Amino acid sequence: MDHASELVLDAAQIDFVCGGVSISAASCRADGLPSLMRAVGCRVAADRRTLNVLLAATPGAGVLDDVRQSGAVAVVFSQPSTHRTLQIKGRDARVVPPEAGDAELAARYRDAFVDELRPLGYPEHVIRTVLGWPADDLVVLQFTAHALFVQTPGPRAGEALAEGGVGGGAGSAGSGGAR
Repeated sequence: MDHASELVLDAAQIDFVCGGVSISAASCRADGLPSLMRAVGCRVAADRRTLNVLLAATPGAGVLDDVRQSGAVAVVFSQPSTHRTLQIKGRDARVVPPEAGDAELAARYRDAFVDELRPLGYPEHVIRTVLGWPADDLVVLQFTAHALFVQTPGPRAGEALAEGGVGGGAGSAGSGGAR
C-alpha cells in the first residue's frame, strides 16, 4: 500500500494495537542485518496515522540505531490467544523522548499482556520480567503508518490491508480483534 497520505487506522485497529497484544519492533542495517525488540506499549496519535511505540532504550539499542540510520520500521502486533496479527510499516521512524504518562501507559500495557498470557499458562512473574524496564530507559519510536498487512497465520498472511480490518482469520479482515 503506497498511498500513505490516505492510510488512517480505524477504531478496531487502534484498539487492537493499543491492547494487550505482543508488540515487536524491527528494523535493519544498511547491509540488511535485522534487529528486533519487544515493545512495552503503543499509543496512536489523534491523526490516527502516527504510532508511538514504547521501547526500553538499552535492550532496544540495535533497533533504535537502525531506525536512526534508515527511518524504516516494521512493528508486529499479535494476540497470542488467537494468533491474530497485524503488521504496520513506517518509512519515517524517529526516536523521541517519552511524553508524560508514557511510563503509566507501559505499566497498563504490561498488565493487559499479563491478562492475555496468564490463561495460556505463562507465569505472571515471567511476563513481567520480560516486559520489565527501568523508567529512565523508556523511549518512543514514532512513525507514520505507511503500510498495513495481515500476518495472521493462514491463507491471507502477508495480504496488504486497507482500512477496516485487524488481521482476522480466513473470513473478513475485520473479524474480531477489538478490545
